[in-house]
Amino acid sequence: MAGQQAPAKTPTGRGAWNAAVRYNTVLILVVLLVAASFVSPDFMTAPNMSNVARQIVSVGIMSMGMLLVVLTGGIDLSVGSVAALASVTTALLIPDYGLATAISCGLLTGVVCGAICGTLVSQYRLSSFVVTLAMMTVARGMALIVSKGAPAMIDDAGQSLLDFGRDTWWVFPQPTVLMLVIFGLGSLFLALTRAGRIVRAIGSNEEAVRLSGVPVGRHVMLAYVVSGLLAAVAGIISTARAGVGAPTIGTGDELTVIAAVVIGGASLAGGRGTVLNTLVGVVTLGVIGNIMNLASVPGYHQQVVMGIIIIVAILAQRGTGGLRGK
Repeated sequence: MAGQQAPAKTPTGRGAWNAAVRYNTVLILVVLLVAASFVSPDFMTAPNMSNVARQIVSVGIMSMGMLLVVLTGGIDLSVGSVAALASVTTALLIPDYGLATAISCGLLTGVVCGAICGTLVSQYRLSSFVVTLAMMTVARGMALIVSKGAPAMIDDAGQSLLDFGRDTWWVFPQPTVLMLVIFGLGSLFLALTRAGRIVRAIGSNEEAVRLSGVPVGRHVMLAYVVSGLLAAVAGIISTARAGVGAPTIGTGDELTVIAAVVIGGASLAGGRGTVLNTLVGVVTLGVIGNIMNLASVPGYHQQVVMGIIIIVAILAQRGTGGLRGK
């Protein structure tokens, strides 16, 4: 009718684009899942899904710790080696000291390694790359020394640990449930606690946080301690699954963990990244590896394909703004 204004048009195209930007990590995973179902009819079967859920646990748990470090603007290259040290420490102590003491000592090794890295980074202002690279070498060497280069078998005293690594809770592997609990706690920490908000703020603008009177060093230390602790948890879980504590556990996992965090949209410059997207990044890498195994891609070729897919995923995020801004 004359004199009436036409209703404003809803910018549906722009809304769809904004949704794609916000959920680009999830979209990448969905595309991979659809592609995997075409590659192999075995992909969507319950046994294979359970297998994928078990395989991603160690990397997933370490990724939660890595996310905290990355949010502060740092990096932790030692997680794989710390996992190995915790693994052999736990396995070697079980026969003489029992399961509870062995696990406690294994976790303590992770805390100590994280505290050393955190102190050198936060108090002495050393590069996190250099510090954790050194710790990666030291922890791996210590794992080889205490185990004498040989895997340590878990005896009957550690049967409860083995049962945990192999049993399921309803339809979910128990280690996977633990991983999800850790991610849930990490999400609550970052969203609801003052320390979590400060950890994120440090990566965004450390100087502003420092000038506001916040003890930056203490919170940076916290991030590295948690990363070391979760790396130890991952090592003990690997021991539970394999039935042995091996000094070779976690070899190369630090790069996979970093890739999962970055695919999840976290910025290596710090200050940006979410727990949910990190979990999606972990699952994405697990699905990629599983697809290649089902497609019988040779091991050496898998490394090349994995690297290419990671680059493509990151470029896709950059194209949708996933790695720009907050």
